[in-house]
Amino acid sequence: MFRTRFARDIVTEFLPPGRVLKTQRAIVLCDGMPSIPRKQPFAEFLSAKGYWVFYPRYRGAWESGGEFLERSPHMDILDVVGGLAREFRELAFGRRFRLCADEVFVIGGSFGGAAAILSSLDPRVKRVVANCPVVDWGILPREQKKETSNPSYAAYLRAAFGEGYRLSERNWKKLLDGKFYNPMYRAAEVDATKVMMFHAQDDPYVPYRSVQKFARVTGARLKLLRRGGHLSTDLIVRKYWARIREFFEQ
Repeated sequence: MFRTRFARDIVTEFLPPGRVLKTQRAIVLCDGMPSIPRKQPFAEFLSAKGYWVFYPRYRGAWESGGEFLERSPHMDILDVVGGLAREFRELAFGRRFRLCADEVFVIGGSFGGAAAILSSLDPRVKRVVANCPVVDWGILPREQKKETSNPSYAAYLRAAFGEGYRLSERNWKKLLDGKFYNPMYRAAEVDATKVMMFHAQDDPYVPYRSVQKFARVTGARLKLLRRGGHLSTDLIVRKYWARIREFFEQ
């Protein structure tokens, strides 16, 4: 995969389409958190389907500059979307690329599912897929207890992931106000025709009822599975690709 940098800070791996189609389509992938950047095989799958694929690191995460959660991560995704309208340079050898994307899609899972849903509010994004998305950060205290006994989640991340996430306690606590990076807070703005969600009823981390409620409030389509746990976005997209492709191309 190639690498570039958008908006000065956001390091992004990318692949041109494996086959040329009449319509130029791009997909931006949103990682979960905490996670290790390992969606390269997934990006290759999507590239082979004829899509440009962009796999960014949020500001303050992994190779990107900045502080994590200083701003809403979906804004980082939209900075990448905005960067597609201009020539961008591959970092290793300086090869230049120009993409005139006719359609832009976003796919995200878990923490990245929130980024996908919120990015759908931007008119430049045609459709999004959100897999087991966090739609309401009211679950945060409970989920933090499941992941670590450390009372400071920011301290836990520093210990477990080093400089993988540059996260302050102040920025982490912004999620608790119910407004910052929270799809449910902006549910009234969501265009249901742009959002497709997948979730499992036995997800141990993101309660399915919160996603079910979000689907009911917004009218967004939801494929609810009986089992599967905290579903892999790669697995879900591959399994339901025919349905997702039809949704994208509507």
